[in-house]
Amino acid sequence: MSNKYWVIIPAAGIGSRMGGNCPKQYLPIQGKTILQHTLERFNLPIIAGIVVCIADYDSYWDKLTLPMPIIRAAGGKERCHSVLNGLQVLQQYAQPNDWVLVHDAARPCVKKIDIEKLINQLANHPVGGLLALPVRDTMKRSNADVEIVKTVEREGLWHALTPQMFRLELLFNALRTVLDNNELVTDEAQAVEKQGLKPLLVTGHANNIKITHPQDLSLAELYLRESI
Repeated sequence: MSNKYWVIIPAAGIGSRMGGNCPKQYLPIQGKTILQHTLERFNLPIIAGIVVCIADYDSYWDKLTLPMPIIRAAGGKERCHSVLNGLQVLQQYAQPNDWVLVHDAARPCVKKIDIEKLINQLANHPVGGLLALPVRDTMKRSNADVEIVKTVEREGLWHALTPQMFRLELLFNALRTVLDNNELVTDEAQAVEKQGLKPLLVTGHANNIKITHPQDLSLAELYLRESI
């Protein structure tokens, strides 16, 4: 089995919930864009290469100062389409059994030690897995009127984070299968789960936030200042 590790970062979204003048991955934090910070987290000796999935109409990408050579792929309508495009491009460089780490462009605060932990814990796993956090708060389910209809037992519930790491061929086939069935998935693990497989949950740090709302920027800046 191959021990090469590659990264795919889908970065074709517009980040509409941020309400900014540009896609959120290009918003600045500490003198760099969010996407540049994210890419730097994977500037590790073990990483063989990085694929970034960019929208055709993206006018910001070519203005970036990149920390390492990047392979570019076309972005898709949804995250799962972008990742599948990235996997298709990566097949020109990687072997079917190479590992692929898929990471959100808007998660610039992931710790390098968590990336290394994920790689180490999954090195001999038959399926793959993802960084995640056990749910700590009481969970409520609401109706359409935002009224509580049920308190959900939090035992065994996790917040899914990224990176999510799977063998290239396994992930490609899983995503292609769900899309061929006219289904959409919100992360790679869900596509793998639909094939009857059980990805491993690897506990990460809570500072691995996904920047979604404007108030997340100040929190991300704090995390970037205090950790690597």
